Amino acid sequence: MKDLEGLPSDKVIMTNESPWRPGSGRPGRKLRLAYFVTHPIQYQAPLLRRVAQESDIDLKVYFSSDLTVRGHVDPGFGVALKWDVPLLAGYQFEFLPRLRDSDRLSFFRPLNWGIYKRLRDGQYDAVWVHGYATATALQAILAARWLGIPVLVRAESTLFDRSRSRPKTITKALFFRVLRTCISAVLSIGDANSAYWRHYLGEEVPIFPFYYSVDNDFFQQRCREASVTREDFRRELGLEPGRSVILYASKLQTRKRCGDLLAAFLRLSTEQTIEPLPYLLIVGDGEERAALQERAKSARPGDVRFLGFQNQTALPRFFDLSDVFVLASVDEPWGLVVNEVMNAGKAVIVSNEVGCQKNLVEDGVNGCVVRARDVDGLANSLKRILADPQRSREMGLKSLEKIQEFSFEQNVSGLRSALEAVVPAFIAVRQSPHWQYVAD
Repeated sequence: MKDLEGLPSDKVIMTNESPWRPGSGRPGRKLRLAYFVTHPIQYQAPLLRRVAQESDIDLKVYFSSDLTVRGHVDPGFGVALKWDVPLLAGYQFEFLPRLRDSDRLSFFRPLNWGIYKRLRDGQYDAVWVHGYATATALQAILAARWLGIPVLVRAESTLFDRSRSRPKTITKALFFRVLRTCISAVLSIGDANSAYWRHYLGEEVPIFPFYYSVDNDFFQQRCREASVTREDFRRELGLEPGRSVILYASKLQTRKRCGDLLAAFLRLSTEQTIEPLPYLLIVGDGEERAALQERAKSARPGDVRFLGFQNQTALPRFFDLSDVFVLASVDEPWGLVVNEVMNAGKAVIVSNEVGCQKNLVEDGVNGCVVRARDVDGLANSLKRILADPQRSREMGLKSLEKIQEFSFEQNVSGLRSALEAVVPAFIAVRQSPHWQYVAD
């Protein structure tokens, strides 16, 4: 019998049924995958539902905390939050027993237990852990290591995050030297994240693309619906017709650098190089709101609008209304709101410290990339886009085209590739429905 993808011929059999990819070689058994994450996350819920649809993967999600479903005050937004999209539907989950729980997540909060027993009794074939900087994540990694279960790690870190002292840098390098021995592969959220893993883990640990994505279908549909009532929404907000809209939608925190955008906008207003002058809509809340509102008083009345926190289902109306979206953050691991607004077909401006820029934003093609903290560069990029409405629309079309490459389907493909690499019996047989792998 001919070998299949390098497998010994005595391990391959013929069958008339559809292929199954067993976790430990037992006929009919799905691969059992345990996923550990801090709490239900609005961006991840649709991805988890998509993974759970795979016919040969039995996914179980373990949450450290339930703060997002019980409602809490988000320290970044500074307001009480309860998401208006389903966070727990469509996949198996369990909230781990916990001690020292609170409305704020930290290394020891919450402190979970029972992880080793759950992995042992669940007979899992692989463990996927989001992050490595909490006691629960480290528990899951070490428990899997002791049980001989392959571990996949996904985290958001980049090399342009906050600076550290030399002792902390040395400690971090030593930590990763140990972590390297405990993980089987890394799931990368993007190119900037891959560079981080290569720097700290070297070439030995394989990296698989699992780029940050959003529910493209949801946002495209909602933006199409919003376009029908766009002018009604404009009138509802009291915006004059014919004036372009600059949009910011994120937390009002120092590292998000909304102040840089406001300063660039005020510069445009003073120079009056764009006629008619655009509006600046600021969607979000947080610790800097009062200071930003005070600075905005130097603009003409009504040119800068603070619209507060908007829940997930309300955002597409603002995306559709905008002409250009700006996220000029520093130390931004990715910036998923950029994915969202690209689904509305809009030009985007990001700083070079926004992690997604290496993957999503091509300067001069679907937007602009500016140096972080460069107000002059940001003002020039705004003029560059808004001075030519046709070019702005063309950039938006390029955004919509580009975002198709970053979807949950690509995520599932990356996850499957990683599982095939670390779980020997999990072999994707794409060429023929008549092959199955039989493990010892």
